[in-house]
Amino acid sequence: MQIWKITLSYDGTPFHGWQIQPGLATVQGTLAAAIRHVTGETVLPQGSGRTDTGVHALGQVASFALECGIPGENLHRALNRALPTSIRVLAVEAMTEGFHARHSAVRKSYEYRIFHGLVKRGQMGIICSPMLAPYVWDCPLPLDLTLLQEAATHVLGTHDFTSFAASDPDRATREAEVPVYATGVRRIDRSCWQERDGLYVYSVTGSGFLHHMVRNMMGTFVEVGAGRLSPDSIPGILAARSRSAAGPTAPARGLFLVEVEY
Repeated sequence: MQIWKITLSYDGTPFHGWQIQPGLATVQGTLAAAIRHVTGETVLPQGSGRTDTGVHALGQVASFALECGIPGENLHRALNRALPTSIRVLAVEAMTEGFHARHSAVRKSYEYRIFHGLVKRGQMGIICSPMLAPYVWDCPLPLDLTLLQEAATHVLGTHDFTSFAASDPDRATREAEVPVYATGVRRIDRSCWQERDGLYVYSVTGSGFLHHMVRNMMGTFVEVGAGRLSPDSIPGILAARSRSAAGPTAPARGLFLVEVEY
């Protein structure tokens, strides 16, 4: 059996998330069907994480084992022919025994993109193009980038992020597979905002992320950027270890899985 690692980019708009679901189009299910079409083997590719409905990926990683001796270059080319254009295989690598896309990961990076066309409360701002709308949060609130950055610095380091975690339907499975999921403690190494191509872009890198953690942080940061919360409220929200202490969940469409490190 040869272990394969593939790096994927996908538009999450047409899919009901990563994880395979009966009767629904998912990234994992579509990839499994493409592998079966190319090789004749039935496998379930394991992703580095289970992105939600509407979440996109620039650098998702999946792994699976095959019995056939297909060369990596041929597998790469054939998978892209078999997959819809909303999913592209960027790289294919043969790995040694023991590699697993999720269990072997040490850090992940995400981006969240906000379209901030509303210049001033009560005024008509720049209209978000329908070509851009599926990939950003068209936020109706005027946001202060300085306040957003102040809020973002408070999550750097190791904290219990329970306040930013949604109820995870797969938690029991995750805890059985990876014991660290039994707690809400994670380490964040990078947390910063920048203005790029007319968008406010949040970048975050960490040891791992809880269910909806980035989207819940984002909803809270936006409350700060809109002047509804103080940046200094973030430590108190973390200390509360209660989802009710934090802000709303930001829409999935602005979130991108950018990179997984091993």
